Amino acid sequence: MTLDIADLHEPVLLQEVLEFLSPEPGGVIVDATLGMGGHSQAILERFPEIAHLIGMDRDADALALASERLSPWREKITFFHANFSDLSDLVQAERLGPVDGVLMDLGISSFQIEKSGRGFSFRKDEPLDMRMNSSTSITAADLVNQLPEEKLQEILLYYGEERWAAKIAAAIGKIRKESPIITSRQLASLVEQAIPRRFHPKRIHPATKTFQAIRIAVNREFENLKKALTEIPEILKAGARFLVISFHSIEDRMIKQAFKEDERLNVLTKRPVTPSKSEVDLNPRSRSAKLRVAEKVT
Repeated sequence: MTLDIADLHEPVLLQEVLEFLSPEPGGVIVDATLGMGGHSQAILERFPEIAHLIGMDRDADALALASERLSPWREKITFFHANFSDLSDLVQAERLGPVDGVLMDLGISSFQIEKSGRGFSFRKDEPLDMRMNSSTSITAADLVNQLPEEKLQEILLYYGEERWAAKIAAAIGKIRKESPIITSRQLASLVEQAIPRRFHPKRIHPATKTFQAIRIAVNREFENLKKALTEIPEILKAGARFLVISFHSIEDRMIKQAFKEDERLNVLTKRPVTPSKSEVDLNPRSRSAKLRVAEKVT
């Protein structure tokens, strides 16, 4: 896989991330959701005096492309194909810590939506996969075709906050009795038809919340976030910053609560930092981003 200039989208809340991170010379920084490497490139350019950057991502394709992008700094980067929920164990096992800062960007990348071929987008006709790590076993098609309707409704309601969860789950149950739902466009079309047209949202596709919910369930995103929020403070130096960018209201509540209740952390953002109007104009996908930051206490 070759890096294309179109893959190099602008990372979200970049200037805010750099201002909060502000590492000491000789420090170790972790980009726990490396993606296309945009945040890491900016960190390495802004803070050339850092000693080491740990870049990790559960998507092997994205990791390979980021490694290519960051090749000028290869001598000071260690790459790991891993989930951020395993960061604490990995850093301790490899004796890479304690670290001076951790960044987690919980958004799905443009590459995954547009070019991964895994059915993340309701605008494409791709296999209904949605795995961020292709080595895991459960796909979106498995959930859609095998889960009981009640469980599907629960996933859509909780993970997607979809008010039409019952109707969508019932429609899925009816269609899959005739033939399995195997592509992203099949699922998107089904959801469009299940939601009464007069209730279709104006700003987003009717299938947006359904795709979000199923993706979260496939990748166990909330479970992984909970584990990371609990364990990552253990590998931070005193004064180190822990930055998390979220795009989902439930994720933001989880981060807010975890930071507030963790005696090891001092919250630096009483309210989440959000993108400026100019950033949203340039990158509409940033509109729901929220950054929360905490600092490890002495």
